[in-house]
Amino acid sequence: QRANLPAPLDRGYYYEPTILGVSTKMDIWRDEVFGPVVVAVPFKTEAEAIALANDSPFGLAAAIWTKDVARAHRVAQHLDVGIIWINDHHRNDPSSPWGGTKDSGIGRENGHSAFHEYTQTRSVIVRTDNAPFDWFEQPNARYS
Repeated sequence: QRANLPAPLDRGYYYEPTILGVSTKMDIWRDEVFGPVVVAVPFKTEAEAIALANDSPFGLAAAIWTKDVARAHRVAQHLDVGIIWINDHHRNDPSSPWGGTKDSGIGRENGHSAFHEYTQTRSVIVRTDNAPFDWFEQPNARYS
């Protein structure tokens, strides 16, 4: 339902917080939806829930809501996403890596992991001996 908002927002395409019951055959199942919209598909088993959660080209984050914390950790191990919240959503410590999988990107921001994203490593080998050297003719010379 379109939101009833005061001018000038009344000309926009805004939605009230909405839960959409969909099937996996619908386009919106594969879309990355932002805003106060939740796309929901019912499931019967834990394995089915994991399969549905991973049936996406995106993998930024997932939230698991349950009273069974052991189950939450078990499910979290099988989700192909970069961030997982248990009984919470969108909270992140700045020292914790932030990033997704699949079409939600590669690499990580924040935390120690981010240093690797902004670092280009390379090797520099310096030979200081003036004597001729041919590592093709000397056994094990390539790897010292």
